[in-house]
Amino acid sequence: MNRMDALQVFVKVAELASFTQAALALNMPRATVSRAVQQLEAQLGARLLQRTTRQVQLTQEGQAAYERGRELLSGLDDLQDMFRNTPMALSGRLRVDMSSGVARQLVIPRLPEFLQAHPGLSIELSSTDRLVDVVREGFDCVLRAGGPRDSSLVGRLLGHMVQVNYASPAYLARHGTPRRLQDLARHRLVHYSSVLGARAAGWEYQQGGRNRVVQMAGVLTVNNADAYMAACLAGLGMIQAPLLGGAAHLKRGDLIEVLPRYRAAPLPLTLLYADRRIPPRVRVFMEWLESVVRPCLAAA
Repeated sequence: MNRMDALQVFVKVAELASFTQAALALNMPRATVSRAVQQLEAQLGARLLQRTTRQVQLTQEGQAAYERGRELLSGLDDLQDMFRNTPMALSGRLRVDMSSGVARQLVIPRLPEFLQAHPGLSIELSSTDRLVDVVREGFDCVLRAGGPRDSSLVGRLLGHMVQVNYASPAYLARHGTPRRLQDLARHRLVHYSSVLGARAAGWEYQQGGRNRVVQMAGVLTVNNADAYMAACLAGLGMIQAPLLGGAAHLKRGDLIEVLPRYRAAPLPLTLLYADRRIPPRVRVFMEWLESVVRPCLAAA
């Protein structure tokens, strides 16, 4: 393995803090990954990684090699892409993450046109409500609702998702339709929490430019947007969710909006990535993704 290839392997191990995960990401045997790092350490005359039975950590020399190595690999990508003047020339893998709702409703239906324009690209699409670690898990970019929580990432705000209060006709037939905030005391909320066991927020609304919360009872807590909507459709309680995901249910009458004066604040939708020096294949994908998502947010 040549030195640049070994450097690429080392950078991936450093990012994922795991030989096994790096081997999976690079589609290589774990033994090959281990030998590549050992080869690079021998060539540089320095120990780059501290290996234990449970984890892999960068040494001080390894941290310096990782930072410089990323710059060198990024520069090599830029050099190669100087001579790729057509969309057909873009190649490689993209690893991206977004919510299942955005993926299902907006992105996947439009993906054929993107991949037809760029047949040299392949995409690994993660659709989860879990907050993935962009750097450690090797994501090129993520589309995330809510404010950015990692200040080390670069963010591009695409717009805001209007939120609506939903209830099913069956639920309203059993419990009545709330007309005032005080009516919430006799209603149920399906609680959403990305981490089960954590305290879920209650009914959120805006008043006087401030966000406020009414604590509410509920018999179900979920950690997935699809389960959240399904629970509402099943009549297990009311929910507060983006209009983007519920508009079709409102149109068909499967769900009904309640307390429209007391909606939760719109959710910002942000495109996040780890480095300002973006490889062309990632930049092209992010520009396409923005062109797909922005009009839908504006329409909603």
